[in-house]
Amino acid sequence: MNTEEIRLTMALTRLSGFNTATALALYRAAGGAAGVYEHRNDPAQLAEGCSPRLVRALKDWDEALRRTDAELEFIAQKNIQALTYNDPRYPARLRECDDAPIVVYYRGTADLNQRQVINIIGTRHCTAYGQDLVRRFVQRLRELCPQVLIVSGLAYGIDICAHRNALQQGFETVGVLAHGLDQLYPPRHRDTAIAMLQQGGLLTEFMTQTGADKKNFVSRNRIVAGMSDCCLLVESAAKGGGLITAGISRSYNRDVFAFPGAVGAPYSEGCNRLIRDNGAALITDADDLVGAMGWQTVAQQPQAVERQLFPDLSAEELAIVQLLEQTNDLQLNIISVKANQPIHQATALLFQLEMKGLVKPMAGGTYHLLK
Repeated sequence: MNTEEIRLTMALTRLSGFNTATALALYRAAGGAAGVYEHRNDPAQLAEGCSPRLVRALKDWDEALRRTDAELEFIAQKNIQALTYNDPRYPARLRECDDAPIVVYYRGTADLNQRQVINIIGTRHCTAYGQDLVRRFVQRLRELCPQVLIVSGLAYGIDICAHRNALQQGFETVGVLAHGLDQLYPPRHRDTAIAMLQQGGLLTEFMTQTGADKKNFVSRNRIVAGMSDCCLLVESAAKGGGLITAGISRSYNRDVFAFPGAVGAPYSEGCNRLIRDNGAALITDADDLVGAMGWQTVAQQPQAVERQLFPDLSAEELAIVQLLEQTNDLQLNIISVKANQPIHQATALLFQLEMKGLVKPMAGGTYHLLK
């Protein structure tokens, strides 16, 4: 992506007053931020609805570009990617939304355009019941569809429970933040966030020096909803951010699912009402969601090579198979150490095992022994 286009896109976001719908309308009409800059003296020719304030703002880009240049220095130092709307790495599902941000900032390893993406959300005051639902759901989802990207908001309660279970089960997981990548809220989730940088990532539409203000969380919720195929509400009170995300998901024509809870239980009231009002489909486990979404499960995925065609294994290959039999879904560096093989040799052996139908590379850089 052209560096100047990235620079101008970042500046346009600031000039638009973070009015994402207007910024996107201008961006789409001009084919990019450079086109908007060329029409900075006559933006009304690009899109209707430009306010007088925006028309005035677009005449002078100097201050916005100075702020952008400082941001570009920061993200270069911190290995952060600025993904503009036209960048192929930008979340393609989010691109479908008319209020999508024209640039997002991303640090991590996950592909934001994986074949299957789900967000798992809910109350910040989750109960043991909600925690158990998340644990069992993610564990079973791993068995059915092991390459799903799990998205949430890194908040207390259901969000952090979803991220931690995703990490434990070997899923890649992305946290969408309501502030810049120069800070982390809440601070006590830092260890989990650091782990996610190696097995997922952190994503935001906000530049640095942007605090976790209340209004930013609603903006964050639309990204969580927009970049996902479906939304799973685990627990919610009668009012809460999870219900907002579910509502946004429906407005984007995304499928919404919810776990039911006991009648009268405070943190199941929102889910129960949503199901009652046909705002969400009732599910009781991962099988329900996978079936409703029509996702292909591991059992349905064709194996490229029949295992019996390659009955013989070398001593080195057998050592890796036995290692994965003891502890499945290990990353390459761990396999290299435990099997006492250099990285390049372990990579070659794993490729051979994959060709023999014994091993399958999975999300997060792990290898799964096919039993």
